[in-house]
Amino acid sequence: MNNHKLDRRSFTRNIAMAGITAATLPVSELRGSSLPVTSTTDHLKLSLNAFSFNDLLLAKSITIDDVLEFCAKLGIEGVDLTGYYFPGYPAAPSDEYIFHVKKKAFRLGIDLGCTGVRNDFTWADPAKRGEEKRLVKDWIGVAQKLGAPGVRIFAGTLSKENFAWEERAKWIVDDIRECADFGKEHGVMLAFQNHYDFAKTASDVEKLMKMINHEWVGLMLDVGSYHSSDPYKDIEATAKYAITWQMKEKVFVNDNQVESDYVKIIDIVKNCGYRGYLPLETLGAGDPYKKVEALYNKVKEILV
Repeated sequence: MNNHKLDRRSFTRNIAMAGITAATLPVSELRGSSLPVTSTTDHLKLSLNAFSFNDLLLAKSITIDDVLEFCAKLGIEGVDLTGYYFPGYPAAPSDEYIFHVKKKAFRLGIDLGCTGVRNDFTWADPAKRGEEKRLVKDWIGVAQKLGAPGVRIFAGTLSKENFAWEERAKWIVDDIRECADFGKEHGVMLAFQNHYDFAKTASDVEKLMKMINHEWVGLMLDVGSYHSSDPYKDIEATAKYAITWQMKEKVFVNDNQVESDYVKIIDIVKNCGYRGYLPLETLGAGDPYKKVEALYNKVKEILV
């Protein structure tokens, strides 16, 4: 009888662990297995990138607490809190403040997604890039304490030094891989964002992601940062690397901004097998509270 109970317990535990393992596999590995990858919206949820309130947060007109409370009131289930909005940035905030935010979010039922920094790995000087790597690593530590799964990073704003793209790419990739190794030790992924800086095109992103080739690095796919005749084609081409998103109100067709076609975007998200949060970000003039609510309602309706 006791052995029977133990066998049942072992069986139950093994089944549970199998489920956890499947849930944490990259989409590419899931596709290569016998496990089905659904293309429904059942596992997609909306979150907010706090950059939507950038001006108010930087002016200290509102706080992170206010953003969390707004999300809870509207029904947004997750928030990406960029590092700029924590006291003392670029220095890491105090543990007291980090844990205050963590508790606040938990009590409101809001999941914390990626935090982020404004790093630049395009400098030729290793000492300058060393400072940038320290910034990323410091915020990996912040993310770990927050319980956030990732840190958003950039390639950089492209210093004006005269180096070929391929040459510069090599040291950018080395820097990202070093930070990713550090992130692995702390259970925090790096979300590399295409931001029309060094990585301007889908081809640039493809090259860099293949060069990085690190299991703790994925793409924060910014739908509003491809400038081409067909941005949706670029989004689709790089969606396989996405571990999170920037879902903006507008995309660029060449250099002209137009309203994002979220029916197309959500179809791409579903077809690439992504599961998780879709962080919304609004930019430009207008009341951010109204703009966020409008975008939230628009995308939410498509997901239903």
